[in-house]
Amino acid sequence: MDISVVIPLFNEEESLPELHDWIDRVMKANNFSYEIVFVDDGSKDKSWKVIENLSAKNPNVQGIKFRRNYGKSAALQTGFEATRGNVIITMDADLQDSPDEIPDLYKMITTDGFDLVSGWKEKRYDPITKTIPTKLFNAATRKMSGIKLHDFNCGLKAYRNDVVKSIEVYGEMHRYIPVIAKRAGFTNIGEKSVAHQARKYGTTKFGIERFVNGFLDLLSISFVTKFGKRPMHFFGLNGTFMFILGFFAAAYLGINKLWIVYHNHAIAPRVTESAWFYISLVAMVIGTQLFLAGFIAELLARNSPDRNTYLIEKKVGEGIA
Repeated sequence: MDISVVIPLFNEEESLPELHDWIDRVMKANNFSYEIVFVDDGSKDKSWKVIENLSAKNPNVQGIKFRRNYGKSAALQTGFEATRGNVIITMDADLQDSPDEIPDLYKMITTDGFDLVSGWKEKRYDPITKTIPTKLFNAATRKMSGIKLHDFNCGLKAYRNDVVKSIEVYGEMHRYIPVIAKRAGFTNIGEKSVAHQARKYGTTKFGIERFVNGFLDLLSISFVTKFGKRPMHFFGLNGTFMFILGFFAAAYLGINKLWIVYHNHAIAPRVTESAWFYISLVAMVIGTQLFLAGFIAELLARNSPDRNTYLIEKKVGEGIA
């Protein structure tokens, strides 16, 4: 099979038939063999009923329905696991991503040899309250990851099949899939300027909290990328520094008192009367705690499961086991 299109969705009943027909036209015009994997992330509207109807009409349509809302990362991960195509295309269900981009994305993977191609919406139909924070996050991600992409969070992306089968998208990390792929060894990452459509149906599912979560996710993925398999390198280094700092500060106070007593220069003050004694004590305690945190993190890293588990309520389509 040439292409698998993975579409995560939440309450998008109005846009699904039009999106399906658009994808089908593009695939037939280019003679692609394909499948569409809709992942219903616990929708409360009639989205699943629409997916069932589409699957009944088109055997290339597969559907997976979560029992509750898990988030876009969970939907993408589950969709990735179900795909069979040589090239995987992801796009949002709100018609803001254009299926007309699929042939060029496919060519960049199969002919140009990219592992992953990320869309870049140069002209966006979003309010300034969304575009400015997005630009800041993209700049910060470029700086921290070393990946020169303009738009990490674009839903329209293309992957080689072995890329999506080798990575794990969890939490809210769908914003940083290129970073996760690079961490897994897929470093040939490209970018394509893509059209951005104005939203035709419904309203956005993301509020202001996505920017706070995005910043926290960036810190998390940066830490995991550097220290996910060797947390002791982070905690141990900082623990050693804090413990040595506290130890030498306490040693200085003790040696200083002994020097004063030995030379009978004056009445030696009590060590506990100095604020530095308590600072050094706290530093040694923090250093010890960081060491213990490192050991615990090492144990968790060595015994953590490879995949998250999500409760799937229903499936539809020939290709879904």
